[in-house]
Amino acid sequence: MNIKHSIKNDPFYRHIFKLVLPIVLQNLLSAAVSSADVVMLNYVGQSSISAVSLASQYAGVLFMVFYGLGTGVTILCAQYYGKGDLRAIQVLEGIAMRFSLIFAVAFVGLALFVPGEMMHIFTNDAELIRIGASYLRCMSVSYLCWGVTEVYLAVLRSIERVVISTAVNVIAFAANIILNAVFIFGLFGMPKLGAMGVAIATSMSRVLELVICLVVSFLSKDIKLDLKYMFVSSKELFSDFVKLSLPALGNDIIWSVAFSMYSVIIGHLGTDAVAANSFVVVVRNFGTVLCFGMASAGGILLGNIIGENKLEEAGEDAGKLMKLTVITGAIGGVIILAVMPFALSYADLSSQAMHYMKYMLLINVYYVMGAAVNTTMIAGIFRSGGDSRFGFVCDAISMWCYAVPLGFIAAFVIKLPVMWVYFLLCTDEFVKWPWVIKHYKSRKWLNNITRDDITFR
Repeated sequence: MNIKHSIKNDPFYRHIFKLVLPIVLQNLLSAAVSSADVVMLNYVGQSSISAVSLASQYAGVLFMVFYGLGTGVTILCAQYYGKGDLRAIQVLEGIAMRFSLIFAVAFVGLALFVPGEMMHIFTNDAELIRIGASYLRCMSVSYLCWGVTEVYLAVLRSIERVVISTAVNVIAFAANIILNAVFIFGLFGMPKLGAMGVAIATSMSRVLELVICLVVSFLSKDIKLDLKYMFVSSKELFSDFVKLSLPALGNDIIWSVAFSMYSVIIGHLGTDAVAANSFVVVVRNFGTVLCFGMASAGGILLGNIIGENKLEEAGEDAGKLMKLTVITGAIGGVIILAVMPFALSYADLSSQAMHYMKYMLLINVYYVMGAAVNTTMIAGIFRSGGDSRFGFVCDAISMWCYAVPLGFIAAFVIKLPVMWVYFLLCTDEFVKWPWVIKHYKSRKWLNNITRDDITFR
C-alpha cells in the first residue's frame, strides 16, 4: 500500500507515465507496420518475406542513423528546454537537419543505383536479390522525407510535445498498413504488387508524414519545421552537437550495422533461417515496445531535470527509472511467450523454418531483458546527462570485438548448427552488463551541458 501511495504521489512517476504512454503507442504502431508487412506477405510467399526482411536491414541502419541524430539533438534540446532557451533549440534542429539530409541523400543514391549489390551482401539467392533490389529502388524516395520528419519529431519529443509527435506517427502508420493491403493484394482495382506493394505503401506514408509535419509546423507558435534553421550558425552549439551527437550517432550506427551483420550471418545459413528470423523480429518488436518507450521517456525527463540543474534529483530519478525498466523487461518476455503460440500457428513456413522460429522465440524471452536494461542506461540515462561516448565504446567492443566475430566463427569456421549460432549472437547484451552497471553507479554521466554564452550568426 505504501509503495502504491509513493508511486502515485511521486512527480517523477506521474510525469514519466504521462510521457511514456504516447511513446509506447508510437512504438507499438511502428511494430504493427512491420508485422503487417510480414503477415500480408505470408500470403505471397516465403521468398517475398525473406527478401523484404533482408532489404529492410538498410532501412534499419538508416533508422539508427536518424535515431542517433535525433537522440543527439534530444540530449541538448531537452536540457535547453529545462533551461527555457527556445532559440538554442531552433538552431540545434537546423544543425541536426544538415547531418540527417546528408545521410538520406547517400542512401537514396545507393538504393537507386546499386540495389542489387546491396542485396548481394546479405544473400546469394538470385530470387531474393531480384525481389529485394526492386524493393530498395522503390523505397528510395521515402528516405529524404524520413530524414526531415525524424529530426523534427525528435525535437518535438524533447520539449514534451510527445502527444503531437505520436499523433503524426499514428496517422502515417495507419496509412501505411492500409496502403500495404491495397498494393499487396490489389484492392480497389489496384494491381497485385506483392513485395513491391510494401515499398510503395511505405514511401507514400512517408510523404504523408512529411505533409502532416508541415501542417503541425504551420500551426506551431514556437518550434517549426523550417529549413532556414539549417543556415543559422552557432559555433558553440555546433561544437556541443558534434561532441555529443557524433558519438551517439556512431554508437547507433555500429550497433545497427553489427545487428545487420547478424542478418548477414543468418542470411547465409539458408532461406529457412531467414524466414524464421523475419517472424521472430516482428514478435520481439512487440515485446520491446514498453521497455524502449520507458528508455526514451526517461531520457527526455531526466534531460529536462538536469537542464534545470537539479543534479541530485536527476540521480535519484535515474534509480527509479531503472526499477521500471526491469519490470518492463520482464513484461516484454512474458509478451513474447504469450504471443508465441499464435505466431507459430499462423506462420506458413517450411517445417525446418518453424523449428528455428520456435527456439528463436524462446531465446528472445530472456534476451529482451538484456536489451531493455542496456538501452535504458546507454540511450536513456547516460545520454540525458550528455554522456554518449561510453555507449559508443561499449557497443564497439561488445559487438565488433565479441558478437560479430563469434557469429562468423561459429557459422563459417566451426560450422555449428543454426540454433547454436543464433544463441551465441544473442549473448551480446549480457556481455555488456558489468561495465554498463559500473558506469551507471559511478554517476560520471550526470552533467549539465547547457551554455549561457551562445552566439548566433
